[in-house]
Parts: sequence; structure tokens; C-alpha cells
Amino acid sequence: MGSLQALPANYATGLKLIDEVHALDPKKTSGGAPHELDYAQKMTRWLGMRCPDAAPTLQIACRAQHFRRWEIPRSSYPMTRPGYLTWRTKLKAQAATQVTELLASSSIDPPLPKEDIERVAALIRKENLKGDEGTQVLEDVACLVFLDDQFDDFEKSSELDEEKVVGILRKTWGKISVEGRKLALGLNLSDRARMLVGKALEG
Repeated sequence: MGSLQALPANYATGLKLIDEVHALDPKKTSGGAPHELDYAQKMTRWLGMRCPDAAPTLQIACRAQHFRRWEIPRSSYPMTRPGYLTWRTKLKAQAATQVTELLASSSIDPPLPKEDIERVAALIRKENLKGDEGTQVLEDVACLVFLDDQFDDFEKSSELDEEKVVGILRKTWGKISVEGRKLALGLNLSDRARMLVGKALEG
């Protein structure tokens, strides 16, 4: 994996505060780690591959993408496509608001510039996906984590048949940049995942 530029001390403090909240996630990985802390660390590792010179604001936004995600369970919205989209929009808006409050904390000294805090929030909301390079990088990283770490469990859901999974893969692929696709094609996928990705790319 590539390595990211070191963060200035006050930005590193902001990232530490974010991780302290991730550590509160009641859901655990198979290894016993808080799920969202594990996810955030994987986002950072893939960001190092996708964009090793990422700005501090992008590094923090990637780390905070799922901030306090467990507070709004998927089941709180209808299990439909519109329900899913509404849920995702709510998650992004809440995360951006909560991270903004955290980054304005008096614990960060010197304070982060207001424009940088606003930039982090805009990235978390994924504003201007196709027109903003930073937002596109964040989207690439999220898709890479999904394909590399989450896809095998995701596609086994009893609610998804192969056709739906292939359709989701096509939509995912459509959101990834050329640079992100190059990394995705180099993933060490399971045989079944590789087969499904192949079907998606044929369509």
C-alpha cells in the first residue's frame, strides 16, 4: 500500500478524535475490533494507494465517511431503492454535521481553518462527484474498500439474486474513475467475485 503525507499536528488531533468516536461502534468485526474503526482504517490505507499526496482535508474526510453510522440503521427506512437513497442521504448529512462540530472542538489547537472544516463536510456529503477531484477520489476509495473487503459477504445476502448483484456492480463501476478502475482490476478477488465482476463489465 502507498503511504500518505504526514498530517500537521492539529489535523492529526482531529483524526484522533474521529477514531475515538469510531471506537464506540457497538458492532464488532470477526477479530473483535469496532466495525467502523476498522472500516475507517481501510479507507485510509486505500487512500494511500489511490492518492498518496491527498490533502489533509481529504485524509480526514475519508477517515470520517461513516461517522457514527450505527446511529441510523438501514432498517429505519423502507427496504426499497428510494428508502435506501433517502437513508444514504441522511447518513451523509448527519456525518458532515457531526464531524464539523467535532473539528471545531476546543481540543484542537491551533484551530482548523473554517474553510478546511467546511471542505471536509462537503467531501463527506460527496458534493459535485464528477466535477470535484477530491470527491471523486473519496468515492473511488469507498468503492475499492467495498470490492476488496465487503463484497463477498454482501453478495451472499438472501435478499439479493445474481442479477441484482451484477446490476449493483455495474452501478459501482460507473462511479469509479479511470485511476480507481485500474486499482480495482488489480484486486485479489475470490473466484465468485471475479466471475460476477466479469459479468458486470460485459454488460
